[in-house]
Amino acid sequence: MLVVISGLPGTGKTAVATEVARELDAVHLSIDTVEDALLGAGLPRSWTTGVAAYEAVRAAAEQNLTLGRMVVVDAVNDSEAARDTWRRAAATTGAELIFALLSLDDEVEHRRRLEGRSRNLTNVREPSWDDVRSRAATFEPWVDEPLRVSADGSLQQIAAVILARLRG
Repeated sequence: MLVVISGLPGTGKTAVATEVARELDAVHLSIDTVEDALLGAGLPRSWTTGVAAYEAVRAAAEQNLTLGRMVVVDAVNDSEAARDTWRRAAATTGAELIFALLSLDDEVEHRRRLEGRSRNLTNVREPSWDDVRSRAATFEPWVDEPLRVSADGSLQQIAAVILARLRG
């Protein structure tokens, strides 16, 4: 099974993906961590490097899915092209694919989380609130409806909603 946790920066994707992966004893892969490593290796800060991070994570996901492992990915996934990365991985490996989209309607809380977070990334810049708002304005509609999850609860509550769906 391939579980892809999506949403704008600051909605809690990485924390939720970590919790879901721990509960499922799954592999957790994060786009930001891979992009940070690519930037650290000297690749330029560009759209191409971002795509390379998605493709590197897709390859790692496919390797783990082929081994029979569950995989949880966290990525913004704001375009259908990005989402197709995970559709290809699932199709290639025969894995079930579940998209979960985290949203946080309370802008004050969303901004507080974004500006208050501390991540162990050296090369990936933290987006500003204006960056997040711009990204929200261009977030492409979904072709296939994801599991929509409100990110306004605790980490455990948010993860529980996703885990309940996964466990059927």
